[in-house]
This record gives sequence, structure tokens and C-alpha cells, in this order.
Amino acid sequence: MTLYIDPPTWPGHGLMWSHLVSDVSFGELHAFAASIGCPPRAFERDHYDVPSHRYADAVRAGAVRVGSKELVRRLTEAGLRRPKGRPAA
Repeated sequence: MTLYIDPPTWPGHGLMWSHLVSDVSFGELHAFAASIGCPPRAFERDHYDVPSHRYADAVRAGAVRVGSKELVRRLTEAGLRRPKGRPAA
């Protein structure tokens, strides 16, 4: 099981955010996110939004640090990418 997280460089709601993804399945992603305390509402199309103060928790739990471009590449190659405006498969 490998989950990936990019650096918390995405601003929103007064915080900085990371994206947490799986390159295997959404089931794996949901299970991992639940194990580190991410609420279901943090899931957006193909990733979880993780606030910067929870970034280290995700890494300690086993998420692999990657850059944003690498994260999107892995997600796309796995066939799990769901860009805005495209319906879920």
C-alpha cells in the first residue's frame, strides 16, 4: 500500500493544504485517510485535502512525500484522476 502526499502549498480557508492520493484504489485511499483522522468531507473527486498541521501525521503513517507534478502523474497513470468538469467513472 503506497499513498502519496504533496507539500502543503495550496491556500484555502486561511490554511495551507496538501493533497493525499493512492495510485491503487479509492478504497485504499479512504481507509488510509480514515486511519489518520481525515473526515469524509475532505475527499474531493480523487484526493483528500490535508491541512498543513496534519501533513506530518500522514507522513508518519506512511504517506510518501512527492512533488505536486509527481502526485498528478501517479494518479493519472493509475487511471484514478478525476479532473474538475469530468464525471466520476
